[in-house]
Amino acid sequence: MNTSSSQVAIETDTDNSVSWSPSQAKIEDSILHDYMNYLQKRTAESFSDYHSLWQWSVENKEMFWDSVWDYCGVIGEKGARVFDDNDGSMFGSRFYPEGRLNYAQNLLEKMCENDADMDVAAMIFSDETGAESQISRAEMIAKVSMWQQAMKDMGVTEGDRVAGYMPNMMETVIAAMAAISLGAIWSSASPDFGVQGLLDRFGQINPKVLIGVDGYYYNGKEVDVLIKIKDAAKQMDSLERIVIVPFAGSSISIEECSEMAVSADDFIAPYDGSKPIEYIAVEFNHPLFIMYSSGTTGIPKCIVHGHGGTLLQHIKEHRFQCDIKPGDKVFYFTTCGWMMWNWLISALASQATLVLYDGSPFYPSGNALWDYTSKHKCSVFGTSAKYIEAMKVYKLNPAKTHDLSALRLVASTGSPLVHEGFDYIYECIKEDVHVASISGGTDIVSCFVLGNPISPVYRGEIQGAGLGLAVDVYDDNANPVAPGDVGELVCTQAFPCMPVSFWDDEDGVRYKSAYFDRFDNIWVHGDWMQKTCNNGFVILGRSDATLNPGGIRIGTAEIYRQLDKIEEVHDSVVIGQDWSNDVRVVLFVILAPNVMLDDVLIQKIKNQIRSGASARHVPKKIIAVTDIPRTKSGKITEIAVRDVVMGRSIKNVEALANPESLELFKDIAELQ
Repeated sequence: MNTSSSQVAIETDTDNSVSWSPSQAKIEDSILHDYMNYLQKRTAESFSDYHSLWQWSVENKEMFWDSVWDYCGVIGEKGARVFDDNDGSMFGSRFYPEGRLNYAQNLLEKMCENDADMDVAAMIFSDETGAESQISRAEMIAKVSMWQQAMKDMGVTEGDRVAGYMPNMMETVIAAMAAISLGAIWSSASPDFGVQGLLDRFGQINPKVLIGVDGYYYNGKEVDVLIKIKDAAKQMDSLERIVIVPFAGSSISIEECSEMAVSADDFIAPYDGSKPIEYIAVEFNHPLFIMYSSGTTGIPKCIVHGHGGTLLQHIKEHRFQCDIKPGDKVFYFTTCGWMMWNWLISALASQATLVLYDGSPFYPSGNALWDYTSKHKCSVFGTSAKYIEAMKVYKLNPAKTHDLSALRLVASTGSPLVHEGFDYIYECIKEDVHVASISGGTDIVSCFVLGNPISPVYRGEIQGAGLGLAVDVYDDNANPVAPGDVGELVCTQAFPCMPVSFWDDEDGVRYKSAYFDRFDNIWVHGDWMQKTCNNGFVILGRSDATLNPGGIRIGTAEIYRQLDKIEEVHDSVVIGQDWSNDVRVVLFVILAPNVMLDDVLIQKIKNQIRSGASARHVPKKIIAVTDIPRTKSGKITEIAVRDVVMGRSIKNVEALANPESLELFKDIAELQ
């Protein structure tokens, strides 16, 4: 990164408008309000608003995290110390170094605290064909018991890896809970990954068990998975068992797949679901999940997260930031290859019902997700900002077509939610709803900045930093910036959901390089961000995709926001191309049907960007394309586009949902 580059303040909306404010009754009914009263009695501290609570939480992190443990009733043993600071170094520091617990126990036993809870739905599932099923909490406990016994009898034990190549369905959660209850490490990937994408991930961690489906449905088609498992299994010597969950069918039989393969029904058939689940209490920082970086610049990094840190962070976010209460139905549209799946399943610890969906969000119609949300009276709906943008294109208006009276929270992540995205949600989804733009990622399996239920939502802004996370914005010299200025998203203190490690990185070199090379003893996350005068934040894009024309750093989200106002442009990607000893901004656009990129439209785009952002944001080249590469979680891959334009090879096309689109950016005459 060019540390000599300049930075500029970015103009925010002059009206500083409030999009939504919670009523006093909603504030007082929130879990966060109750927690603040609890803290006042516990510490004699009083808190005037969310920001004062956040300030206290980072200045008293040991007291804060210990209060989260106690208030939320975490099951486990704390040990004598809350925090080991490793002589002041963030890297290597540990929370509850003597603590012991089990993540699965905290989900499943919390879910069933009262006998009356046992008949409540633990999970509801639908695929895009409309086939629905659900499982009660009692039934889920029985299924987890059977899966656990089967895994234990085949030798799964602490530290073993169990991998899921699964859709977002109930059996995925059940298998994960069974593995985790034994102290095994769960890792999952979406079944839309090809064989190489699967090997790039699971091939690094040597799983003992692979759990997959025979096939799945997407956009009206059946996709064969079993045949991919057959090819991948031949190259994973560590496998001892392959368990196949029947779902959409395959061109081959389970027997043809592998001699290690067995159907899920046969795998668990010998076992009695009435046997109590055995929970292995592991160290607080014992590996729980292995997650994967996007892998668009090489083999994905294997990021290891621990039982205790993940649990504490998720229950804090679910209860205090999202106000998830017992009986709530939580629907996050995600795949098992995105960290939001891991985040979603933790909602069981807050006694919520998981609402799971697998398939295209626009099949058989654009209202598929809203039909599902309305039918099951979901309290929380989560999605990507890209989906919100697509809803606008399709001109969906669920506020007029669906009963969303139960909906309290709409969460958006994956990429920045622009100001107009906030407007659209309040105009076309629900007027009185808490909109939480959230941002964090796989690196922390949670959020650095997100919403809260007691503060106003300002148009275009993320409400604030997460409790207990010392988030700030730094310039190139590691100095905090003022509101309105932009810089790197940093965290200046250790926090429980820092990765335990990277897989196969015993000396921690790759881990330290990923987060601590830039500034001494400060986590640098890789997001380009702006503070606001409301103690909120605006994410402007990834730091490594930041544009740098004339030495001025520009976040890509600033340009995307302006393009969102132009109806003729349906999608876009912007890059910085090295040119004549400088960087020129190049914009690629997907146009609406029957629209041509003529001089009039080019000038309209440039004028909008100039007036809405600045002259420096205006692209030197605007080029029409028919597709834009994205990761499997829907994120635009600006770096991959830039590398193709610059003639560099892409190291891992398996990370992309549509790798064929890269061909559109090769050898473009206008850019030579």
